Amino acid sequence: MPGFPAIQIADVLDAARLLNGVAIRTPLIENRALNERVGGRVFIKFEGAQHTGSFKFRGAYNRLARMSAAERTAGVVAWSSGNHAQGVACAARMLDIPATIVMPADAPAIKIANTKALGAHIVPYDRIRESREEIATRLATQSGATLVPSFDDPHVMAGQGSVGLEILAQASEAGADVAQILVCCGGGGLLSGVATAVKATHPDIAIYSVEPDQFDDTARSLRSGVRERVTDDARSICDALLSPSPGALTFPINKALLAGGLAVSDAQVRHAMRFAFSTLKLVAEPGGAVALAALLAGEAPATDGDRAIVISGANVDPRLFADIIGETD
Repeated sequence: MPGFPAIQIADVLDAARLLNGVAIRTPLIENRALNERVGGRVFIKFEGAQHTGSFKFRGAYNRLARMSAAERTAGVVAWSSGNHAQGVACAARMLDIPATIVMPADAPAIKIANTKALGAHIVPYDRIRESREEIATRLATQSGATLVPSFDDPHVMAGQGSVGLEILAQASEAGADVAQILVCCGGGGLLSGVATAVKATHPDIAIYSVEPDQFDDTARSLRSGVRERVTDDARSICDALLSPSPGALTFPINKALLAGGLAVSDAQVRHAMRFAFSTLKLVAEPGGAVALAALLAGEAPATDGDRAIVISGANVDPRLFADIIGETD
């Protein structure tokens, strides 16, 4: 049906059932120093504790576990700067499926190494001059493998939505009254899944996307109502969030369910990473720290209720991380 959303709450609930006992129920953390800094209760959903160090395992496993025996034999092809790559590689290894991943040559070395260690075959590309989607599509067509997009796939989106279900359940266990949720956004897979999960039972919770300021395509798209693109010269340290445009499947959901979009600078992200390390005792990769950055910088709209934010991953290059935490504010 035209205009019908790619996923609904039933899909997210079904994904959560499949992931039960396979994915890690990551912690929802409250920190007194953060509460005092922002003047209210904040709950951090730390997806750095998930398999492979990011939320991406959820969607990857939900997609691969639904493949037929013949499809599994033919393998999968995915494209990713690193987190989806590791999630697909991990799920493929669990399910005994051959995996090929198209990764940018300049992806963090730790993400490339971890993906290889999980048994995936890596095909490098130049993210400035080449199209990862075209390369992956060609490889899949040649081999008969199944394409596993990083965000624009209903099963991937539904799997990521399990993050939202856990936030609601864990916040309730903590006696919280969550009124606002901040979620990082690249192509919008995590965001659309979380929004679908949360809004089904808590329509009054305001959900905001958070992006690097030069990759604020979702924020601009929410304002214009159509899918905007980033400029060719856009750059950011947030390697996990460098999608050039919102997804064709994710954006209609986010357009319908989100309260708005926020953007943060690389400097604000670096500060958030230092705060996460020194105060929260958490390792956050640049893209994983944008929601915390928005909160610390005062970019999030005021609210009378409690807040939840997602730190989506912890896969940061050691040298970059050392440089950032060694800086002073």
